[in-house]
Amino acid sequence: MKYNRILVWFRNDLRLSDNETLTRAILQGGEIIPVYCCDPRQVENTKLGLPKTGAFRAQFLIEALEDLRNSFIQLGANLVILHGKPEQVLVDFAKQVQASAIFFSKEVTSEERQVDKGLEEAAFSKRIACESFWQSTLYHKDDLPFPIRQIPEVFTQFRKETEKQSKIRAPFPIPTAINYPGEVLIPKAGPLPQLTDFGLEKPKREEHSWLKIRGGESSALGQLQSYFWEKDLLKTYKETRNGLIGMDYSSKLSPWLALGCISPRTIYTEVKRYEKERIKNDSTYWLIFELIWRDYFRFIAKKHGTKLFQVGGIRNQVETWSKDKAQFERWAGGLTGVPFVDANMRELNATGFMSNRGRQIVASFLVNDLGIDWTWGASYFESQLLDYDVCSNWGNWMYVGGVGNDPRENRYFNILRQAKNYDRNGDFVRLWIPELRAIRGFDIQQPWELSTAELHNLKIELGKGYPQAIVEIPSLEKAY
Repeated sequence: MKYNRILVWFRNDLRLSDNETLTRAILQGGEIIPVYCCDPRQVENTKLGLPKTGAFRAQFLIEALEDLRNSFIQLGANLVILHGKPEQVLVDFAKQVQASAIFFSKEVTSEERQVDKGLEEAAFSKRIACESFWQSTLYHKDDLPFPIRQIPEVFTQFRKETEKQSKIRAPFPIPTAINYPGEVLIPKAGPLPQLTDFGLEKPKREEHSWLKIRGGESSALGQLQSYFWEKDLLKTYKETRNGLIGMDYSSKLSPWLALGCISPRTIYTEVKRYEKERIKNDSTYWLIFELIWRDYFRFIAKKHGTKLFQVGGIRNQVETWSKDKAQFERWAGGLTGVPFVDANMRELNATGFMSNRGRQIVASFLVNDLGIDWTWGASYFESQLLDYDVCSNWGNWMYVGGVGNDPRENRYFNILRQAKNYDRNGDFVRLWIPELRAIRGFDIQQPWELSTAELHNLKIELGKGYPQAIVEIPSLEKAY
């Protein structure tokens, strides 16, 4: 064995299946100690006064850690829980248990890489080896047809070249045994974190929320089984993916992907099995297409570094954005007076989730209709989203803000046109905005078009029960 004892530091890879870091440690270490570190910086407030990790995502994380711990217990091991800055407490713990190496997964964004650097320096000073592994993407970075610094700035070029010239590696198998040192060396693995440890309260879910998911690899694999095989929904994914209500319009795998409870290669492998055993069509490919988008944002983040978080984006554009906090707070609270925008924001606040279509609509409204700094929107999503992925989130917001990888300028969504296309009868708005529930049909999307008498008959008074629109909304004729 290369190392007598290895700490395997789990980050956004909370799974046993297709986990190269864990697999390599088992092959190279005499004993393995799985560790998760609760970093206090992950729940600090941002410049906007928002917790970086909100209650929904924190709860999902806790569930994922519980599931991971149970998986290790079944293999005769455990998951050690530490609290503090990883670059400090991991090295201290490694020294305490006389581990000779720390294995972990590579990350690409600035804060995480700074932690990695600090960890490696502190470990080196204690003569503890560090080894890291790339395992967050569908395509391994070493298999791309170009070096990271030459990643194309247009997604389509990246996708075509990568699909043509690169191959997707097979997933690593689930370990069948782990040599864990046991209670003699580690008498207490530490309790699972609680929301109160993060200064958060248990989120209150709306009774009418359809979103019912639980963190962890077991749940992720269960969702894959349900969506692909039991409900047989993959075959219509491309047609239904822009839905708004229910678990079945899309795969809903993104929260588990974000924490690494399931790997993109595992999903890809299952898609290929589905294509072989059921059907191969545009929908089955489209799920792979979305995984490639996810890859792309991660590689772009690695290429451009801190530019991902700067208001000028990767284009280094100088823009004069509004810093109107009152308008921003109305957007965040679902109180803009524009029903389709507000319904999506209220869903996010009540569940931690929003559809892909909804995200595009509310982002366009914040940036193009209100003219507010796109980084504020990205920061709000970071705090609220159950499936927050740093690269995809900030990459997509750059895209909307016109400072990212979109070759088209000033991309704008006409809100009413979007509402007509995706919520024609107003069912989604009616679900989340009870103040307007009495309005029938598409009129609920534009209550300002109803006369005072019509609103009075419905016992609705704009500006009191539901706010007036904070900006004038372009008509359907001025559509994107």
